[in-house]
Amino acid sequence: MQSEQLATARSALSNVSLAERAYRIRRNALRMGEVQGQGYIAQALGIADVLAVSYFHALRYRADDPEWEGRDRFLLSIGHYAIALYAALIEAGILPEDELETYGADDSRLPMSAMAAYTPGMEITGGSLGHGLPIAIGFALALKRKNSKSLVYNLFSDGELDEGSTWEAAMSAGSFKLDNLIGIVDVNNQQADGPSTKVLCFEPLAPKFEAFGWHVQRVNGNDIDALVEAFDTARLLSEQKPRIIICDTKMAKGVPFLEQRESNHFLRVEPDEWQKAIQILDGGRKS
Repeated sequence: MQSEQLATARSALSNVSLAERAYRIRRNALRMGEVQGQGYIAQALGIADVLAVSYFHALRYRADDPEWEGRDRFLLSIGHYAIALYAALIEAGILPEDELETYGADDSRLPMSAMAAYTPGMEITGGSLGHGLPIAIGFALALKRKNSKSLVYNLFSDGELDEGSTWEAAMSAGSFKLDNLIGIVDVNNQQADGPSTKVLCFEPLAPKFEAFGWHVQRVNGNDIDALVEAFDTARLLSEQKPRIIICDTKMAKGVPFLEQRESNHFLRVEPDEWQKAIQILDGGRKS
């Protein structure tokens, strides 16, 4: 009983730390957004908890050596989520914090859409939606041929579920029994043309991936405890099949006046609103 209580206490301490990481990722994203006055801020705020658990609980990497061969690979399929991943890479120490002031500027290593050639820690150039999961299949197959123990994580969006290439890749992963592949799909029900489920309904999502041979979990993507459990299950699963974590997230999570905007796929924020957003975020901080 005592050992169980100790394990629970350690888990609680770890999760408090992860909440702090998620807060800092959100704050980094807002600071970058202020540089341009606009951007994919709502997605960054919504996915921050997933990135915190990914980089500070699940992933193996070396901050001072982003190309370390033994690292887990984190692939960002959604190129326009670059601001979110930069925020996590800064928090992880892979990128220096002072570079956030260069976001989207000429000659910056932080372009508005992800480009692997520019940014340390960015594994692929995303942006043409539907390409990330197919590329992840190639990564996973290559690592298996090298007898590597590294895992491949691929973050993609519910908008990418509209793409045939995503489902071809999903079928391939199941057929190849890629147990070193963990997919993460951000279901925020928003894309450029409106609510994702109205553009092209993809539900019921879990049974579809199960039919393609994946181990499926669906969680609240803004619940750190649930995310930790899901990532642990995915990493430690003994079944020879790919794993997917379906994460239901809230756009602009943590900043209510941005959460409530009718169209927040690409946010244009007034100059005086940036500091207001940061103050609200600071006020709700959990440490």
